[in-house]
Amino acid sequence: MKIMFVSLGCDKNLVDTENMMGILQRSSYEFTDDESEADVIIVNSCCFIGPAKEESIDTILEMAKQKDVGNCKALIVTGCLAQRYREEILSEMPEVDAVVGTTAYDSIAKTVDAVMNEAVGEMVTDKGMPGKDIKTDIKTDIKNTVFCDLDRLPEIKGKRVLTTGGHFAYLKIAEGCGKHCTYCVIPSVRGRYRSIPEEDIIAEANDLAAQGVKELIVVAQETTVYGLDLYGEKRLHVLLKKLAAISGVEWVRVEYCYPEEMYQELVDTIRDEEKICRYLDIPIQHASDSVLKRMGRRTSQADLRSIIAWLRRDIPGIALRTTLISGFPQETEEDHEVLINFIEEMRFDRLGVFAYSQEEGTPAARMPGQIPEEVKEQRRDELMSIQQSISYERSQKLVGSVMKVMVEGRLPEEDVYVGRTYRDAPDVDGYIFIKSDCPLVTGDFIMARVTGADEYDLTGELISVIGMDDD
Repeated sequence: MKIMFVSLGCDKNLVDTENMMGILQRSSYEFTDDESEADVIIVNSCCFIGPAKEESIDTILEMAKQKDVGNCKALIVTGCLAQRYREEILSEMPEVDAVVGTTAYDSIAKTVDAVMNEAVGEMVTDKGMPGKDIKTDIKTDIKNTVFCDLDRLPEIKGKRVLTTGGHFAYLKIAEGCGKHCTYCVIPSVRGRYRSIPEEDIIAEANDLAAQGVKELIVVAQETTVYGLDLYGEKRLHVLLKKLAAISGVEWVRVEYCYPEEMYQELVDTIRDEEKICRYLDIPIQHASDSVLKRMGRRTSQADLRSIIAWLRRDIPGIALRTTLISGFPQETEEDHEVLINFIEEMRFDRLGVFAYSQEEGTPAARMPGQIPEEVKEQRRDELMSIQQSISYERSQKLVGSVMKVMVEGRLPEEDVYVGRTYRDAPDVDGYIFIKSDCPLVTGDFIMARVTGADEYDLTGELISVIGMDDD
């Protein structure tokens, strides 16, 4: 019996997909990436903003067609859309055979077994401790649904199935979020912030390294407050040191650091530990104090300026990525100009912009002064155009430098290898394209000289392969 996964949304959702694949693999299921071959199709969905919600719905409906033209006998929806819109999915998408919530994905094997055995029933909410069997109440004509307490941590035993190529992997260190920004649905679909115990994270990291993973990318909805709920203090710096000490790991990258939660021990660790990439993703969302206040953010523009200056002073060469929201309710042209001036002065290495999405159930959705879609998009496009020029300028400064690069693959039609520097996270940042007469393997680390640059990508030439004697 073959299962196909479609994983949508963020890298944290991808970790959930990989864990579900591990559970199903241990239950003797096989996988396929050909939707026409799949007996079961599982869509791990996203609903963070409007476009992500639309993509999830479109994907579910597209996969449902395989019940008519392919081999599909069951369609299961998991993830954030499933958690947030379970009733709507069950009532408006009769093609869906089961719905699994964000904290219940460790029941995926039971769910697949149930739908494939045509045991149509409702799996009621488990309010017990992690690992307790999900209760089953068999009723006719009622879909399978599995939803658990949002404060629960799924219990994962055994390896997950890596889908990132094996040379890098995301390492999720916490679930949920406790910030309650006024525009965000994450606390309502992922629950409060829950740190994963340190010993579990280290065990998983050691297992990933044993499988050949060379770059660990530390993720959570927010990484900087890791440990505060479990240990009474922020312990991300302690965790990073332990990750950096694992044999076989060459890079440790940290993402999603809220600027107001940065602290000196963490900054010192990023600076002093050779294996930790001098790279931080610090979402700031805006720079106008009035907009930041309405967003429920905990920084002012003055705070942001101070934090950015501190990071650049204490961590020389750090690459800073951030995200912004354009067109937040009541955002004026003056607010927009404040944001433009801020990014022109701060000159972030990497920057992404989302047009504000009015998400039902959030405080921001009820605010007066909602901005027309065309205005949001025009402001987003203007910000991205400005950042494009900044990115080009900052990339040009790298020409002539020698950098450590992880090889990601080869483009045979162009006869070049593709890699990433410490400044580049997978899928969201740029690449370096390298000419080499020496055969390279995905996951190799090399030293390369940067020979050219555009807005987002670099070109370079091989100097040496790390770990090999130079010719």
